Amino acid sequence: MSEKPTNKSYPLTDFRNLSSPIVDVRSPSEFCQGHWPGAINIPLFSDIEREIIGKSYKKENRLKAIFNGLKVTLPNIKKLLNRVLQLTTKEEGGNTSLRLYCWRGGMRSSAFAWLARTIGINTYLLEGGYKSYRKWALNQFEADLPIRLIGGKTGTRKTDLLNYINKENIHVIDLEGIANHRGSSFGSLGMKEQPTTQQFENILAESLDEFHKTKAVEIWIEAESSNLGKCRIPNNLYTKMKKAPIIEIIKTKNERVENLVNLYSQNSQTELKDAVNRIKKRLGPQRTKEALIAIEKKEWSKACEAMLDYYDKCYEYELKKTNNINSINLSGLNIKSSLNKILNENLNPL
Repeated sequence: MSEKPTNKSYPLTDFRNLSSPIVDVRSPSEFCQGHWPGAINIPLFSDIEREIIGKSYKKENRLKAIFNGLKVTLPNIKKLLNRVLQLTTKEEGGNTSLRLYCWRGGMRSSAFAWLARTIGINTYLLEGGYKSYRKWALNQFEADLPIRLIGGKTGTRKTDLLNYINKENIHVIDLEGIANHRGSSFGSLGMKEQPTTQQFENILAESLDEFHKTKAVEIWIEAESSNLGKCRIPNNLYTKMKKAPIIEIIKTKNERVENLVNLYSQNSQTELKDAVNRIKKRLGPQRTKEALIAIEKKEWSKACEAMLDYYDKCYEYELKKTNNINSINLSGLNIKSSLNKILNENLNPL
């Protein structure tokens, strides 16, 4: 679709097909809660200003809200236009167009578009705003999806294997990478700040859209519980995951302990002890004590072994809920050899 100069609103599908930078003009807190992945936040109002204007709209009238909005915006026009210029001049070839959205595609995005047009920037507004994007995102989890799960006990390097895959017919979704959490009590250690569940859903939706655009015939995802820290896997997607066939990776206990030591020993003793204490009721007093003493002495292998029995039992309990399993022993194999062995296996059909 060509980008002809226009300032009208575009339906979401057409809006997606444009290539201009996307600007979210909502307040910072709205943006943090969830936004179009890759969008840049240039808020027309601060959180406090938005609240004041919203109250005047509800308690007084639309005209009063517009006047209050102008009162806030006019002193900030120079700053807003400088942000627009910084963004457009960064684009190769001097891009002079922007895609804009607010909550419902109403006054905020229209006002911002008017400002941008005063300095020669063409604007494309999202019809229905972010609200329409969220509807689209949630709809991505409704369709049938050819999912295959990668399972295995803690320490079998499932995530590393997924990230190594570079096959045209396999689309990989790294849930832990998107959520910035590995799922266990230790899952946040060494990871960046987690997105909100809403933003987690948005990124997942974009990944599924990418799958539909490719030649991939399967989606490979690591088997997970429904929550990764504070991020919750959408119910429709999680239901499909529970029904999907599983590739169970088998590694020796010594290999798993070594992998876990390499992954977690770089974290501080305080962080590791806190993680143990978060699950002490499930570990029981004896295993909790053994783990904490081992961490204190930096006996990392002993610390892992003290907790593996608990995590292994949790895994075995979940595994009993499905019969569609390909168990593949990858003991002693590196990532490349492991993937080759899996791909040469006669896997259960989806």
